[in-house]
Amino acid sequence: MSKLRKYLDKIKPNFEPGGKLSALHSVYDGMETFLYTPKTTSARSGAVHIHDSIDSKRTMIIVVCALLPCFLFGMYNTGYQHWLAQGATEFPFWELMFYGLVTILPRVVVAYVVGLGIEFAFAQLRGEEIQEGFLVTGILVPMICPAELPLWMLAVAVAFSVIFVKEVFGGTGYNVLNVALVTRAFLFFAYPAQMSGDDVYVARGSAFGFAEALPDGFSCATPLGQIATQAGHGVHFTGVDGSLISTWDAFVGLIPGSFGETSTLCILIGAVILLATGIASWRIIVSVIAGGLLTGWLANVCASPVYPGSYISPLDQLLFGGFAFAAVFMATDPVTAARTNTGKYIYGFLVGAMAIIIRTYNNAYPEGAMLAVLLMNCFAPLIDYCVVQANMRRRMKRLNTKSVQQ
Repeated sequence: MSKLRKYLDKIKPNFEPGGKLSALHSVYDGMETFLYTPKTTSARSGAVHIHDSIDSKRTMIIVVCALLPCFLFGMYNTGYQHWLAQGATEFPFWELMFYGLVTILPRVVVAYVVGLGIEFAFAQLRGEEIQEGFLVTGILVPMICPAELPLWMLAVAVAFSVIFVKEVFGGTGYNVLNVALVTRAFLFFAYPAQMSGDDVYVARGSAFGFAEALPDGFSCATPLGQIATQAGHGVHFTGVDGSLISTWDAFVGLIPGSFGETSTLCILIGAVILLATGIASWRIIVSVIAGGLLTGWLANVCASPVYPGSYISPLDQLLFGGFAFAAVFMATDPVTAARTNTGKYIYGFLVGAMAIIIRTYNNAYPEGAMLAVLLMNCFAPLIDYCVVQANMRRRMKRLNTKSVQQ
């Protein structure tokens, strides 16, 4: 038995009912179950219960592992875009990685401290166990935001989302909307200057003196942010240094954007992990892609100079912005997505279609994946209800037919 295990067993009586720290029982329980598999079981004496090997803790850890390729690439790309903006011709790998780590690490810490702190407090007040749901939310939030978002804004947004989107509904598993996306939506509408525009998606700071800060006048819009200034079949996108962005660049992810959303290649690696472990639904992912491709193709066929985004090819629609990230990591959230198999097809298709419609036909808001997922979160229960009712009607019809034949 490890020294840590012995120490936890030694102090455990202090947190049990009657102990001097019994008021913090949920905090101790949360730390113990995070570090070790609980010994408790639901089986009564003499009864037989079969338990699935996948619990919520393992599920959350697998999702975090699936996010790591995007997170690591985000570290590199954050440094790469900063070096590129400085006019560098050499890009030392480890220096770029360290710059990205130093830039994003404070935001990850703030997200976890604020979110987990609130969840610990609510669990303690309710006398409940602390759930592992925020393990994923805490890393998702910094990944879908600009790399240099002010820490206090992030803290306010995380606190708002955890309290009003999750805890007031009962905690993990009871929220109707995706907590990470509501955090981003809160930031977008409360602090639009720090979440959109031409100067927020490239890290500008010196990262605690590690690199030179960019000049105040520097600006560079994301590919989707450049659409509103263009029209016609000549739509093109440029990077930080003014060079054209190819489809391959967009697929690899060496473009300006939110910290973890730019690399479709890394997102696909994460998708393989989620699908291979049975965590994510392939029905939702495939349907989101199908809805995006079909809607993008229709918009491209009916392209109009009034809506420059309609000239983007269907493939580029999937590669730019947060579409791929939303399809794999946001739309597949098992709590807020549709749960019936048929409902998953409908839900996913509408997410993909709505994302393209919003970004194409709203020139003031070039990114539609966030709002599309949140909108369909609201309709997921209705979709499942309609699917279940339709199935019941079919069964009743078959039953009545058999009764008449007999």
